Amino acid sequence: MVDALLLALLVLTLSSPVLAQVDTIPHLSPFRPLDLPAPNIWRAGDGRPGPEYWQQRVDYRIRASVDPAANVLTGRETIRYENRSPLPLPYLWMHLEQNVCAPTSVASTLDQPPLVFGEVAFDFSCQGFEGGNALGEVSSSGRPLDHEVYGTTMRVDLPAPVPPGGAIEIEIAWSFPIPPYGAGRMGIDGDLYEIAWWYPRLAVYDDVRGWNHEPYIGAGEFYLEYGSFDVELTVPAQFLVFATGELRNPETVLTTAQRERLERAMASDAPVAIITAEEAGTPATRPSSGGSLTWHFTADSVRDFAFAMSPNVRWDATSWDGIRIETVYRPGAANWEEAIRMAEHTIRHFSERWRRYPYPHATTIEGPIAGMEYPMITFVAGTDRENLHFTLMHELGHEWFPMVVGSNERLHPWMDEGLNTFIDTYGQADYFAGTAFGDTIGQAPLHEYPAHAIPGVEQPITLRPVEHHDLYWTAYRKPALLFRLLRDEVVGAERFDRSFRAYADAWAFKHPTPADFFRMMADGTGMDLDWFWREWLYETARLDVAIAEVKKTNVGTGIVLENRGDMVMPVDLEVTYADGETETVRLPVEMWNLGDRFLWGAPGRNVIEARVDPRGVYPDVDRSNDHWSVE
Repeated sequence: MVDALLLALLVLTLSSPVLAQVDTIPHLSPFRPLDLPAPNIWRAGDGRPGPEYWQQRVDYRIRASVDPAANVLTGRETIRYENRSPLPLPYLWMHLEQNVCAPTSVASTLDQPPLVFGEVAFDFSCQGFEGGNALGEVSSSGRPLDHEVYGTTMRVDLPAPVPPGGAIEIEIAWSFPIPPYGAGRMGIDGDLYEIAWWYPRLAVYDDVRGWNHEPYIGAGEFYLEYGSFDVELTVPAQFLVFATGELRNPETVLTTAQRERLERAMASDAPVAIITAEEAGTPATRPSSGGSLTWHFTADSVRDFAFAMSPNVRWDATSWDGIRIETVYRPGAANWEEAIRMAEHTIRHFSERWRRYPYPHATTIEGPIAGMEYPMITFVAGTDRENLHFTLMHELGHEWFPMVVGSNERLHPWMDEGLNTFIDTYGQADYFAGTAFGDTIGQAPLHEYPAHAIPGVEQPITLRPVEHHDLYWTAYRKPALLFRLLRDEVVGAERFDRSFRAYADAWAFKHPTPADFFRMMADGTGMDLDWFWREWLYETARLDVAIAEVKKTNVGTGIVLENRGDMVMPVDLEVTYADGETETVRLPVEMWNLGDRFLWGAPGRNVIEARVDPRGVYPDVDRSNDHWSVE
């Protein structure tokens, strides 16, 4: 009976190399649509910002000082909050992330486990340090404002609601002891300070969720509004300061030689030493030997501001397409002489491939923080050459995701860490092209799959980062794998790249959601990809495609492929014929439209060997059923 049925099918199908589905079994279709929010006037059906898309604007004017003797930062800020929403706002929510180091904080109470990133442990605690914000004045137009602090968030009640189209200015004074190690985001190492999430700032109010006031406990990073910064930092005169934004008073805080060298670097393809190894830490690097100096920086269209300071660093600079690229590192840092070339390659590679870097400079600071990103400035720890390049490229890659494309990192880390790790794999392959490392780095996430995608243990990517047991996998490496497969195996490089660039352009300096990304990729590729997002992001599906049967008849050979897992993907089928010819047939994912078994026919050919996924690019969990040959 089976032979007769197969023969009938072969007669119908083997007269030409056509495809057929067999053994249809009723089931819940893997191709059913995702349940996404309905499009509206703010977010269009094609995934782009709608005709009435809006987002708030926040501008900061900050005056702060750092006392290295006491390790205390003291500041005062004026915040201008512009309400562009259609609703009046009677109160504002703010973030006070330094309270993560307070002894009563959620992070301190729960002792959050570290993120193990390869051989590096990214500690989300303050390592026992007792800190936190000490708030002074919270006022508007000289009038004190009622406010209540809830751990790392604060609600500020206003004397009158801010109307649509209106604005309010708030003044806040604060100080905090600088933690030696602050949740892996900032810290001190000797006389090197890396300072971040250091000022009270507004939470995001958007059209999707209203106030996004998720507390900060370490694992989830940041979601912030765009605006401008005008920042003055007063520090001891022997310190150099590097920060987000453009330095507005170089004639006051830099030497004549340093200013001249920076001008030369802007006209040079080769790196220029702004501070040489011999000069580092000497009085020759500073215009004043005593007292203090105030550094003035401004920035626009940024969502955050960070800075670093030290009296004893080397400073290299170069440029590409009018962008100043800098590396700052301590004299004993290993492999950092090459870091400036790595940084220049990164900015150029990502700019040419995805979207031009939009800011005037990109500065990387070597220090105690394993890796962290802020607009125009990144913190990177010194490691061996390959790891140094990856970390440096990864942190600079965050200038695109999420510094420019401003997704919510507290909810969707795959939209910044994942997309960034994905583009990093191509950047590393390009930098190390022609070496064993460079030629294989793209397959690294696939090779990590068995150790992390463990049935019953692996979690869906779409959980909040604070719920993930293996954030290294779910936020970084698995997204890199799925996007490589989507680009290289499902969609095709040209269609994917065009759609991905369109997404980055459409949502630059805005707040995309997962639904916006899904819709833009569908619109740009012309492909319904709901099945892909469901099994890779919302589920922990596993791929197992088997060669179930190979039947030979007088009209040719029929190969029955069976999907024994709960993931659907395209299939590469390599067949070898009796005459010695070998060909690879690429079967699109639609092969599974009618069920879990699919018949491929080779009319008039005698197949002696067949193999599924001959290149080994898919995470098939059972390779033993991928091969068949004549015994």
